[in-house]
Amino acid sequence: MEESKYIRFDWAMKRLLRQKANFGILEGLLTTLLGMKIKIKRMLESESNQDDESDKYNRVDMLAENDKGELFLIEVQNNTEYAYFQRMLFGTSKLVTEYIKKGEGYENVRKVYSVNIVYFSLGKGTDIVYHGKTEFRGIHNGDLLELSPFQKQKFNVDVVSDLYPEYYIMKVNDFNRVAKNSIEEWAYYLNTGDVPKGAKAPGMEEVKEQLTIDRMDKSERSAYYKHLDNIVILRDNIYTEREEGRLEGRAEGREEGRAEGREEGREEGRLEERRQNAKKMKELSVPVETISQVTGLSVDEIDSL
Repeated sequence: MEESKYIRFDWAMKRLLRQKANFGILEGLLTTLLGMKIKIKRMLESESNQDDESDKYNRVDMLAENDKGELFLIEVQNNTEYAYFQRMLFGTSKLVTEYIKKGEGYENVRKVYSVNIVYFSLGKGTDIVYHGKTEFRGIHNGDLLELSPFQKQKFNVDVVSDLYPEYYIMKVNDFNRVAKNSIEEWAYYLNTGDVPKGAKAPGMEEVKEQLTIDRMDKSERSAYYKHLDNIVILRDNIYTEREEGRLEGRAEGREEGRAEGREEGREEGRLEERRQNAKKMKELSVPVETISQVTGLSVDEIDSL
């Protein structure tokens, strides 16, 4: 397969998209995903963006604000994380409280959009994009609770859900087929790092103009290729663990009588495989915390390898 000439989105978010000249790329993704024109006013720093043990490693990749004061929390997650739904909630909750001044009325709570690009199998579903919002329905009549005319005028919104955080999840890990619409064009780029031929989605032209690998200097390119190696290792680990689970499940179904002995042997083999994977990742300078998340080994065990 021919190597892509475009920079992966997760790398661009950390190094390039915070620059105002490149806002058009992020605006294109948000416009496509949210179905409305998004214009970014500025990038923000957040407490949620800090690497802090007490924050459960809730590292927000990017936080943007538009002219209406709405917040856009965009995160790319390469590692499998079974509690990711709770992590999304934690991130938006922190922003709601962080961006309101002490003593301000609740009418000043900001609207938050949480955009999550995940490269693992989150939950159980077949779509590539999921949208979540808050609504209130009567438990007897099933009617939707609406805003009063005064509230609509006061808050300048039409429905109750407009006052609450909204969540978007893009599950792009397996999308590499022909892109037939703007969402799929973005999903194809996010997964493969390549732009579909003839792509017309908002932001795609900016990707082609500004996110080419040949615009990097030698040191940037070296760091970028190292990042790609790390991503490959993470994906291989996820795939291996998934296949091991399937094979073990079938074997257990056929040979229940010797389950205890086999389980002991399998556990020893899995542990050794995790150690070998950890060694490989250490050689590629993958952060110890990331190695621990992927392999399940403790930091002390990894340090001793």
